[in-house]
Amino acid sequence: MGKTAADVAIAASDLELLLGRLRRRLRAEAPSKGIPLSQMAVLSRLVRDGSHTASALAAAEHVRVQSMALTIANLEAQRLVERVDDPADRRRVLVMPTGAGRTVVQEVRRSREVWLARAIVTCFAEAEQDTLVKAMALLERLADCDPDASPQPLAAGDRKRGRNVIRDHRSA
Repeated sequence: MGKTAADVAIAASDLELLLGRLRRRLRAEAPSKGIPLSQMAVLSRLVRDGSHTASALAAAEHVRVQSMALTIANLEAQRLVERVDDPADRRRVLVMPTGAGRTVVQEVRRSREVWLARAIVTCFAEAEQDTLVKAMALLERLADCDPDASPQPLAAGDRKRGRNVIRDHRSA
């Protein structure tokens, strides 16, 4: 029997709450080295996606350009980002991470990954770990989904399987 709209709404609400709890737990287990969350989000975006203009960062982070200017100034004062002329258009200025900024993001990300891997190995049997890997493929599809552009559910074999990110940390 299929799920009702109410069942799906409850599942969506539960998933949102669960993902929020997991995100807060990861932040607690691997703090962002004293960098406020909003600044860490911008720095992580720059490391992940490359240089951006201040207005593009503001749009991506859903904040006003004036707020983003303050965030960039704070990151720049800590020497975690720098402003450079856009080589394609000298009228524009790009914000890019410095080596120190990249290092901070990598250290925070790595400590979160280590905690998460330890928790998975410690708290889940091997069969449950396999289930987590399968669920990751579904969550990846959910993250990439545009329900307005793709209204039909895809069959299980229609999409690539998610990456196996559970590494064997038993020997570590």
